[in-house]
Amino acid sequence: MANSASRRLSQITDGWTVVDMFCGVGGLAHGFFQEGFRVVAGIDLDEACKYAFERNNRARFIHRNVGTLTSSDLASIFGQSSRRVLVGCAPCQPFSKYTVAQSENRKWHLLRPFMKLVVQLRPEIVSMENVPELAKHVIFHDFVETLEENGYEISECVVDSRSYGVPQNRKRLVVFASRLGRIEIEKPTHRQPKWKTVRDAIGNLDPIKAGEISQSDPLHRARSLTPLNLQRVRSTPEGGDWRDWDPVLRLSCHKKPSGKRYEAIYGRMSWNKPAPTLTTHCCGIGNGRFGHPEQDRAISLREAALLQTFPRSYEFVEPGIPISNKRISKYLGNAVPVRLGRIIARSIKRHIREFDARA
Repeated sequence: MANSASRRLSQITDGWTVVDMFCGVGGLAHGFFQEGFRVVAGIDLDEACKYAFERNNRARFIHRNVGTLTSSDLASIFGQSSRRVLVGCAPCQPFSKYTVAQSENRKWHLLRPFMKLVVQLRPEIVSMENVPELAKHVIFHDFVETLEENGYEISECVVDSRSYGVPQNRKRLVVFASRLGRIEIEKPTHRQPKWKTVRDAIGNLDPIKAGEISQSDPLHRARSLTPLNLQRVRSTPEGGDWRDWDPVLRLSCHKKPSGKRYEAIYGRMSWNKPAPTLTTHCCGIGNGRFGHPEQDRAISLREAALLQTFPRSYEFVEPGIPISNKRISKYLGNAVPVRLGRIIARSIKRHIREFDARA
């Protein structure tokens, strides 16, 4: 039975190749890999992502600035395949809600070469994932209109990752473009109150203290805390934050009227709810509601990876290379949750199956 299902899976994706631009450590690509697609390459400016991407996705990592990539380069990367899927997530910091009113800065242009490559190469299917705020900008509307003018049918939606089994309150803009027809995203697989929770994701891990590393899992490590911050986290109940502290423990910014905007700072997660959106600083207690629900520390790298739905077997660091808490948390915060990547891939796979049935 399993072999039959595997054959059907390979038949649907047979001949289709995927290239992931701005691939990072491979969260989006791994979703396609899990759904049976052949991921041929990932492209990223950060060469330190090479080991994780290649090790887990059986694909080549190309250290390259996307802005310098030509359509001939990309055609060579795809190889002889005539059934191509181009996916990517341009760095989203410029499109955060804090920069919506600003004009295009030097990072915003990364979406333009992506658009240019699509127009020149004309891959059959394109998908882009980013923050919802991107849709408010002219550059996004240019992207959509340009692809429509070049024969692509566009669909877009804001996805609540909780509705697809990601134990995290993470909303993302997902765009599909296809020359074969319209792609609809898969229907939600989880509904409240059946959302995956923090406990579902990390509840079975060994307890560790701040500054400790699990003996059984080198990625299960937590940053150390100063005595004052340790006192602060001990004064924070599950699901609570700095407002639960004795006033003497509060930071000076919390005592100002504007401090109310930072209610999640030094907060703890709740066991029976999804985690908040993980950021590049998700393993620091002072950067958001990233405190462990009951242990007196911020979440570990392993816990962040699990909340981003990376498999336990996913390797982020080459054996023998020191693990950098700061670097890996950055990669995890920037990553597309693997489960969401899989939903995107599954939506495309259904689209391919429907197209093949009509052909």
